[in-house]
Amino acid sequence: MSSIPKPSWIQTWSRVQAGFRHAFSTAPETAALSLEDQALLERIAEAVVTRRMAVPATVFLESLAPMNFVGSQALQVLAPLLEVVLDAKALEQAARLLERRDTIGRLVALIEAKCMAPVSSSSVPAHDPAHAPKGSSAQ
Repeated sequence: MSSIPKPSWIQTWSRVQAGFRHAFSTAPETAALSLEDQALLERIAEAVVTRRMAVPATVFLESLAPMNFVGSQALQVLAPLLEVVLDAKALEQAARLLERRDTIGRLVALIEAKCMAPVSSSSVPAHDPAHAPKGSSAQ
């Protein structure tokens, strides 16, 4: 009866190292985003900027960037509840995008670009002295 050869300690260790390198890889994905994915990121960035939440959103996204995969899985779990108020297709697309490591960086870059873009005068409300804060000089 022949025995099954056992892998050497070096072979086992190299397999473990290779597994850890892949599991904790921080290299961004090389595949480009689809047009639908890019459009979703654009809509999210536009919504953040129009609500004047760019700074808090950027801080929030940057602080949670290492946990983006966990966030995508949380979206998958909460999808039945969130589908009541949000589009199911957009939720699935957002969860899929969060699985990519480079999505948060792309979204932050879009938000910053939209903040730096010149704002048209028609979208900015005119200064109304009646609504000026107390103690400020309305000129």
